Order: sequence, then structure tokens, then C-alpha cells
Amino acid sequence: MAFITYKQLTGKVQTFSQENNLRKSAETSAGKTVFLSHSTKDHTYVPGVIELFRENGASTYVDDGDKRLPSSPDHTTANILKQTIKQCPRFVVLVSPNSYSSRWIPWELGLADAYKTVAPIAVLPIAPTSSEESWAKTEYLGLYPRIVCALEGQSYTYSVYDPRTNQIRWTLNQWLSQSVS
Repeated sequence: MAFITYKQLTGKVQTFSQENNLRKSAETSAGKTVFLSHSTKDHTYVPGVIELFRENGASTYVDDGDKRLPSSPDHTTANILKQTIKQCPRFVVLVSPNSYSSRWIPWELGLADAYKTVAPIAVLPIAPTSSEESWAKTEYLGLYPRIVCALEGQSYTYSVYDPRTNQIRWTLNQWLSQSVS
């Protein structure tokens, strides 16, 4: 069980090649499967995450480019994000060393926890190496399932590890598409 690396995510964008089209597909909340919470400092990796979820049958909402949001965050921003978190069946926090300085990530995660309980929420830790565990510095992140990967032959498989059972419980595709508890 390993964490997803920066290189894996940037490689996904290269295979999709059209970063702007990929981002554009994520800018509206209508019918989206996943709300992706992330630091603006991790902008480079977001298209790779969107592509990873697309490959596993899910569509992703990211606030970057959402034309409903005001240019400077305010209460309107909070209300739109709150409603979108409620609407999306899954909530994923992209966790990197940049996450710790975000004011929005803890707020969004708190809302998701209140609306969804634990199983429909996952942490997606990313780092320079697959064994990095700097994401664990924030204790409450250890409460939630984690998206992990394994190298099988020449390709990666993605799963969701559940700390409540101390085991991998779902493939990423299953977790994204099923009702989980």
C-alpha cells in the first residue's frame, strides 16, 4: 500500500493532454460524483486527480473556474461550496504539505463529515515519494478512509483503505460508484 506521487498525477495529465478541457469539465457542480477539496498551491496536481477519478467512473467538482463563485471569497462562496458539498455523493481531500496552510480545507471537511459521516469521505495523500507520511501530521485526517495505490506489473491499481477496519475495503471504482458505510 503506497501513496500517490506527484509524478503519477502529472503523468496522468500528460496522457490526457488537454488540461484546460479537463478543468472545464470540473467547473460545475451539476451531477458531479466527487467534491475535491484542495489547496490552491496544489493546482498543478488537480487535473491528474480529476483524470484518476474519470478513469474510475466518477466526475469531479473543483471550485477553480466555477463561474458562480465571486472573484474574492466571501459568504456567497461559502454558501455555494456548502450546497455543492451536500450535493456530491463523495468528498475527497487532496492532502499535501500545502494543505496545512489552507483555511478552507478544514471547514469543507467539517461540513462533509456532518453531512455524510465517514465512509463517503476519503483522504488522498500525495507526496514526492510513495512512502511519505507527512499527511498524518493532522490527527483528524487519520479518521477517514485513504485512497492508496499499488504497482501491479506495469500499471497502478487504486484502492480505498478504511482505518476503521484496518484494511483495504474497496477498489477506487467501487468506492466512487457504490453506497458505502
